[in-house]
Amino acid sequence: MTSVTARFLVRVEDAHTAARFRGSRLVPVSGRCTPVFGLPNRTFDGTGAGIEAAILVGKRTPTHGSSSRNGVVPGKPVPRPLRQGGGRGLPALRRDVPIMPSNSRSTFLAAVALFVAATLTGCGGGQSAVDELLNEAAAAASTDSGADEGTTEPAEPTGEKQLLDLEESKLKFGFIKLTDCAPIVIAKEKGFFDDEGLEVEVIAQPNWKTLLDNVISGELDGAHMLSGQPLAATIGVTTKAHVITAFTMDLNGNGITVSNAVWADMQKADPALDTPEPKHPITAKALRPTVDAYIDEGKKLQMGMVFPVSTHNYELRYWLAAAGIHPGMYTSSDPNGKTNAEVELSVTPPPMMPATLEAGNNQGYCVGEPWNQQAVAKGIGVPVTTNYDVWKNNPEKVFGVTAEWAEANPNTMLAVTKALIRAGKWLDETDEQGTLVNREEAARILSRSDYVGADFDVIKNSMTGFFYFQKSDKRPMPDFNVFFKYHCTYPWYSDGVWFLTQMRRWGQIPEEKPAEWYAETAKEVYKPEIYLKAAKMLLEEGLIDEADVPRDTDGYKPATTDFIDGVKYDGKDPLGYLAAHAIGNQK
Repeated sequence: MTSVTARFLVRVEDAHTAARFRGSRLVPVSGRCTPVFGLPNRTFDGTGAGIEAAILVGKRTPTHGSSSRNGVVPGKPVPRPLRQGGGRGLPALRRDVPIMPSNSRSTFLAAVALFVAATLTGCGGGQSAVDELLNEAAAAASTDSGADEGTTEPAEPTGEKQLLDLEESKLKFGFIKLTDCAPIVIAKEKGFFDDEGLEVEVIAQPNWKTLLDNVISGELDGAHMLSGQPLAATIGVTTKAHVITAFTMDLNGNGITVSNAVWADMQKADPALDTPEPKHPITAKALRPTVDAYIDEGKKLQMGMVFPVSTHNYELRYWLAAAGIHPGMYTSSDPNGKTNAEVELSVTPPPMMPATLEAGNNQGYCVGEPWNQQAVAKGIGVPVTTNYDVWKNNPEKVFGVTAEWAEANPNTMLAVTKALIRAGKWLDETDEQGTLVNREEAARILSRSDYVGADFDVIKNSMTGFFYFQKSDKRPMPDFNVFFKYHCTYPWYSDGVWFLTQMRRWGQIPEEKPAEWYAETAKEVYKPEIYLKAAKMLLEEGLIDEADVPRDTDGYKPATTDFIDGVKYDGKDPLGYLAAHAIGNQK
């Protein structure tokens, strides 16, 4: 008898199950048998196409010569195509062998054991092979069940991949054509979704309303959302549905741009601005004469924002109000928020912002990238400030799903969160000099027409840590886009409370609320327990560091005065924050 080595493969219908079986250890089998045995099941080939495969015994096992983003490890077996009747000198597939349906690696290994028992008749050592396979199946079963428990306590890294029994593996995620959709795009393009056994289709949406409607209806499983959308939907502002988030996608990333004509007027009002590199931050005080001139002519200055509950709407309102310019109130009879407005704000889809500015329909706008840099590149406008100066390191987008979907798919939700955390870390990875090492690659991916679809050079500006305020004014802004550091991906309750205060300040929440309502509502929407469970798994897998996870926190960031008006914000005192502002509801 000779001792040979068996490598086995199985075809499955989805990447999740396939991912469980990648890297299974080699099983010694003794016997004088045909070197290759067909397995009447199926395998995933790493590209999405299914092919017949076999248990491969001995030296005829093919190997992969280089790494694959789909998780095939160098030296591990690669599926070998078989025809129905065998083919390539291999025996026909045995159709009489009982194989159990398998959603986990443990049931797969048990199935292989049954196959070996059925096909190694008359070969010495067949029973020992079965015993070894069943032993590994038992060990795998223990691993599988442990992956589902999850705690938030620190754990020692084992380096072993933990794959969850997914309720759903084929998913559709929506996004808007902005650079801060990057975590979803990168999770797909760099294989982080694949690594969790997820097959994700990423689909551009025409506007934020359609995106949210499609998540609520189930057309999409989840989406790149405005931070205010899950909160607003849950409390019934603009629509009613319980939407949650376990992942904040980024910090900062927006700008406020005005037309060339308005910028010229601001320079006349404040001569200090009439320089190639004016001092920042630039407040809206220099805009006041232009606002008054429009009013004197019986008109209102028009500015665009992307959605009524968007960060952009609240940041633009904050910037104007900090200079004493009233941006208008929402009322039961005015859902457009223009009551008492000195500057009128209206919804414009992000990719349309430069066109509306150039056409004169808007005289300014607040939007994410690359649409501020596009105005500079086209020579049609000037970004006067970024939201980093309106509120330093403010939360921008979240990944949102319905609460119903999350409850029905808890393991899938964990797997998605794991992949997004890894994408954020990849996006913020730096070298020893602090240079962002992956951002150019990210910008090139995002520039594709199926994603953001803007010029690579335009996207590259802000993504690589620079921002053009004018063609003569390029400034380093390493934190313009933050995707991982500062614990930014953690779903902070205090972030949710801030957005709720803005909804109340501008009348979208029509009645007064007690302080505890703000905290309770934030907890209905923001789900750090999901984030921490996903992070724990990544820690055990050695894919993130302990310092990456904010464990000793109650979910509230420290109070800060990092706003353009210096007003203190404490998430635990929402009523005090409302009272501190002169314009808008104060309680």
